[in-house]
Amino acid sequence: MRQALSTHPKANVTIKHELRLLLRKAGIDLSRYNAAQSNDARMQVRLQANGIDTVLDVGANDGGYGQGIHDAGFQGQILSFEPQAAAPAKLVQRAARCTGWAVAPRMALGASDGTVELNIAGNSASSSVLPMLARHEQSAPQSRYVGKQSVPLHRLDGVVHPVIEKARAIHLKIDTQGYEMPVLQGAAGLMPRVRGLQVEMSLVPLYEGQLLFRELFDWVVGQGFALHGVIPGFGDQATGRMLQMDGIFFRD
Repeated sequence: MRQALSTHPKANVTIKHELRLLLRKAGIDLSRYNAAQSNDARMQVRLQANGIDTVLDVGANDGGYGQGIHDAGFQGQILSFEPQAAAPAKLVQRAARCTGWAVAPRMALGASDGTVELNIAGNSASSSVLPMLARHEQSAPQSRYVGKQSVPLHRLDGVVHPVIEKARAIHLKIDTQGYEMPVLQGAAGLMPRVRGLQVEMSLVPLYEGQLLFRELFDWVVGQGFALHGVIPGFGDQATGRMLQMDGIFFRD
């Protein structure tokens, strides 16, 4: 006779705990999908609460950020920017499957218009206009630069695109590996319509010439934004020290 599964609450808790341990041994961790435990769900709550109708995704790479907010329920417009020649294939595929998501022509964004040399990282995600420092290479050897690409450079406030023209309440996400401040400077003309900012910030020098957390934080707060949260990012696996994080800001 088949034994029925226990319906006792303590037994169910034990089963869930054992299952989680097994998954963790396989490198998988599960968490509840709600605003208390999921970054994507929490971001959707923030975007909705602040009336965001447009997300400008600067440093989109393969489109993971746009996919995350779209799947979480964001129904506004998304415009993604990615300077790498090799990265946009998956980005374009993801955007094509989602209503309201567009990909801008290939360009880097900064404080001026022209051309810039982009350093291509072995892991793609760590590519940057800035030279990579030894601390970054030591913490993530797979991120070492493997080549360069010449890329058009534009100010964000000079980019002409229907998504930007129609935007009234913008959330500007910047993930440009140490090049965040030039992107912000080049977005000055859009700032009156920028209601939210998500900016990658380094706690230690990882790229030559970058601004660190405190300088970026003070600048953003000086523009009238308040910190609403942080998302841990790249860290040193040998020590557990967090090296980068995203700061999430909205206007008071």
